[in-house]
Amino acid sequence: MKEKIIGSVVAAALLSTTAIADDTFYERFTKMEAEITSLKAQITTLEAQKATDTPKKAAQSKKMVKNSDDDDEEEDEPAVKKPQNKPSIQLASNDDNDEAVAKTAASKSDTPHKDLSEEIEDLKDQLGKINKKTYGNNLKFGVDFRTSYDNIQYTMANGDKAQNDGLLTNRLWLNMNYAATKNLSFTGQLAFNKTFGQRTLSDPNTAGMDGFDWVSSEAAYDDKLRVRSAYFFYQDDELAGLDMPWTFSIGRRPSTEGHLINLRDDIKASSPLAHTVNVEFDGASAKFGTEELIGLEGSYFKLCAGRGMSEAEARFNQTPYAGKKALATNDIDMVGIIIVPYDDKQYSTGFQYTYANNLIDQTDNGMMTNSTTTPSSGTPNPAFDTVGGLHTATGFISFNGIGDGWSEFLDDTTIFFSGAMSKTDPYEGKTMLGKPDSQTGYSYWIGTQFPSLISDEGRWGLEFNHGSQYWRSITYGEDTLIGSKIATRGDAYEAYFTEPLVGDILTFQLRYTYLDYKYSGSNGFFGTTTGMPITMEQANGFNMGGAVVDKAQDIRAYIRYKF
Repeated sequence: MKEKIIGSVVAAALLSTTAIADDTFYERFTKMEAEITSLKAQITTLEAQKATDTPKKAAQSKKMVKNSDDDDEEEDEPAVKKPQNKPSIQLASNDDNDEAVAKTAASKSDTPHKDLSEEIEDLKDQLGKINKKTYGNNLKFGVDFRTSYDNIQYTMANGDKAQNDGLLTNRLWLNMNYAATKNLSFTGQLAFNKTFGQRTLSDPNTAGMDGFDWVSSEAAYDDKLRVRSAYFFYQDDELAGLDMPWTFSIGRRPSTEGHLINLRDDIKASSPLAHTVNVEFDGASAKFGTEELIGLEGSYFKLCAGRGMSEAEARFNQTPYAGKKALATNDIDMVGIIIVPYDDKQYSTGFQYTYANNLIDQTDNGMMTNSTTTPSSGTPNPAFDTVGGLHTATGFISFNGIGDGWSEFLDDTTIFFSGAMSKTDPYEGKTMLGKPDSQTGYSYWIGTQFPSLISDEGRWGLEFNHGSQYWRSITYGEDTLIGSKIATRGDAYEAYFTEPLVGDILTFQLRYTYLDYKYSGSNGFFGTTTGMPITMEQANGFNMGGAVVDKAQDIRAYIRYKF
C-alpha cells in the first residue's frame, strides 16, 4: 500500500511540472485533478480501514489477555495454537505479568494503526503541496531563466574584423496559464532579454524601428518586460457533429521556436515550421484533427492568419490610430496553412505554405539604388517603403528514433530533413531583392540529435543548412545573436551539446554556429536597399566590402533554469 501511495504522489508531482509538456494546458490540469481525486480516495479508504480495524484489534487484545488467565478458553483465531501459548500462560502467574501481557498485545495491535495514521498524514501533506502549486484552482505560473555567454566574430568582405569576445546576456520568460473550463483556457508569457550592465541598445540609423516588434522579445534589447505571447485557447472534441477535434485561439501568437529549430533550443515546438517562419506576430489560428477521418495517426491541418505591422498613427497625432495613404507602408498581413499528414511521435512529416503582403524595406538613401548592377555605399533611411508580397513553402520529415530496437543509441537518435522555397511578388514600380520581377529562392536543412557518449543524460546535435542567391525566409526571431542561420544565403554549420544538471530543471548548453555567406542581404528586409544579394567580390568592387559580412561565428555557453 505504501509503495502505491508514493507512486501516486510522485505521479501527481510530475504532472504539476514538466512531464506533461506534450498535453494542452487543460489536459495537464485534468490529469492532475484525477491524481488529486485518487489521493483523496486513498485517504478515505485508509481512514475507513482504520476505523473498522480499531474495534477488531481491541477485541483481539482482550482475548489475548483473557487467554493468559484461562488456559481452557478456546481462541477465535485458529492460527494461534495452545501449545505455542503455554509458556506465556505459565509465566502469567500474577497480576503484574497479566498487565505486561496486555500491554504487549495492545502494543502489537496499535502498530498497524500507527502506520495507517502516518500514511494518511503523509498523503494529506502531499495533497496540500499540490494544492499550493495550483493555488487551489487551475492557475499555474512558470519560470524560464537563462544566462548566456557569447563569443562573436565577424569577417567582412574586405577582410576587416569585428568581434565581441565576451557578451553576457540574461533572458527571462515568465509563463502563466489558466484553465477556466474544460474547453477554454488562457496562456501568456512575459519576457525580457538584455545584455549585462547595459539598459538599452540603440542605433540612430535604425531608430525608426522601435515600433517594429517581430523580434521585441527575441533579441538582446533593453530591460523592459514585454508580452511575448498572450492568447485564449478554445478546444472541442467534435465539429458540427463530425468526429473531428478542433481548436481556435487568437492573440499574441507563440510563433517562434517552431518545429525543428526547437531541438537545438531545447524547448517544445510551437506550431510554425521554422524553416520559413520564426517571428513574433499577432493573429489567430484554428486546428482541425483528421486522424479519425482519414485513418492516419496524428494527422491534422491548421489555418493561421496574423498581422505583422499596422498602418496606424500614434496616439497624439492629429488623426490618432487612423492610417494615412501618404505613408509609405501599409498593413502587413500573413496567411498560412500547416498540414501534418502523419505523426506517431516516432515518424512525422509536415508541410506549410504562407503568403505575406505589403512587405517592407528601408527606403533608399544612397546605400543601394534600384539598379541591380550599381549599388553605392551610404546610410539606410530608417523609414520604410512597401515593396511587395512573398510566398513561402516548406516540408519536412523527421525520425525520432531510427529503426525499431536495433540499438539503444539509434532508438534515442533523431534525424530530420527539410526543404523550402520562397518566391517574391514585387508590386508595380517596385523591386524586391534587387529585381522588378519575381525571383525564386531555395533552401535545404538537415540535422541530427543523439545521446551523449560522455555522459548519461546529455545530447549532441549537428545541423547544416544551405540557401540560394534569392532565398528569403521570415526568421528574424531565431535565437542566434549573429543573425538567423536559416536565412543564410550560403552555408551554415552548427554543433551543440546540452547537458541536464538537475533533472530537466537546470541545464547547460555549449553551441557553435558558423555562417559562410555567398551573397549579402541574408538578414535584411525584402526590397533592394537591404535585401539585394551581391557576392563578396561585387561588394568590394562597389566599395562596400566593409559593410557586408562574409563570415560569422558564435560560440555560446549558457546555464538555464526551467520550472
